[in-house]
Amino acid sequence: MARALAAAAAHSSSSLFTSAAVPTTLFRRRLNFKSVIHVSKPTSMSYHNPTIEVIGDLLVPQLTTLKRPYNPYPLIGWNCHVETIFAAWFRTLPEVKFKRVCLRSKDGGSLALDWVAGDVSKLSVDAPVLILLPGLTGGSEDSYVRHMLLRARSKGWRVVVFNSRGCGDSPVTTSQFYSASYTEDIREVVRHVTSRYPEAKLYAAGWSIGANILVHYLGQESDACVLSGAVSLCNPFDLVIADEDFHKGFNNVYDKALASSLCKIFKKHAPLFEDMGGEFNIPLAASAKTVREFDDGITRVSFGFKSVDDYYSYSSSSNVIKNVRIPLLCIQAANDPIAPSRGIPYEDIKGNPNCLLIITPKGGHLGWVAGEEAPRGAPWTDPLVMDFLQNLESNAESHTSSSSNRKNENVYQSTDQMDHLKV
Repeated sequence: MARALAAAAAHSSSSLFTSAAVPTTLFRRRLNFKSVIHVSKPTSMSYHNPTIEVIGDLLVPQLTTLKRPYNPYPLIGWNCHVETIFAAWFRTLPEVKFKRVCLRSKDGGSLALDWVAGDVSKLSVDAPVLILLPGLTGGSEDSYVRHMLLRARSKGWRVVVFNSRGCGDSPVTTSQFYSASYTEDIREVVRHVTSRYPEAKLYAAGWSIGANILVHYLGQESDACVLSGAVSLCNPFDLVIADEDFHKGFNNVYDKALASSLCKIFKKHAPLFEDMGGEFNIPLAASAKTVREFDDGITRVSFGFKSVDDYYSYSSSSNVIKNVRIPLLCIQAANDPIAPSRGIPYEDIKGNPNCLLIITPKGGHLGWVAGEEAPRGAPWTDPLVMDFLQNLESNAESHTSSSSNRKNENVYQSTDQMDHLKV
């Protein structure tokens, strides 16, 4: 443990997280069936293991994975920093061959979608589609993304990774990256996937800032959302609180690492930002030592915010989760150093029958080194995520089948009536 922590401290630049296991991602790294899936849980029955905290009743009796205990892996899983760094450096990186499709957004930006090669011919056109949103500076090269991808594919799902502007080696074609609350890009991605697979149900899962963006999108779309369900993992929720904690103790290591990664992307596309006037502070962004400095120099100006605090306050997905109208599973770790538990909007989640919140006692950030595949395999959360999503898909199929049967009955009845009239 000491060696891992020492190595992390010595590599507080982007090299801290450039291994195969989610390096630079500590912040990254259509049920058209609109009726609310709400299950009343009898007080005399327990559907989940007491080692995890469950807030909400959504699908709880159907989620068999909730009966599993959360047992942190010995030594690794008992310290949030050790677990976070271990998962980043030593979690296995599954081999996946991708086929990239680049979309051009309305403002000229480039959005890179990585589809699994060969799935076009292997899967039916109505196979459910899962859109994955990695965290800050993250992409399809990250370990936690690939583990989730392979688990979904093993269940017959089609998966696509949405690499935000500049991430996952995607091109930057405008002088604008992305922000924690900018949802036009994910909106464009959803439109594209919907048009490509109109017969399929769409779902989405996001990690860290990717989760924050996803929940923002769900809240903005509200009743008009075409996704059938979604999952949010290690979401910082309240970015003001997350920013406060980001500058405390060992968290400074993560802050410097992410800032370095942002600077690397920025410098790679520096010519696009030459001669930028107004409030842009290009030198500050180019040499930022913290994520806050980068956001002050570039992000908050690009998206029209007066200050970084104004940007963080507006961009907190805790503001909009009460407006979510599709089934949403949120999974958090109580000891997450980057997505503090005190920032979780407990009351708004508890008051929204469309939401289910699972809190594990340990897990770190993007860690969750527990379960059958620990320590180097898939996170403890992956089976739970797929359990939730597959139950949504099964309920949707049952609803569609029932609706179809009722429609056929009406058709037969109408036909009988017409025949009677003819007689």
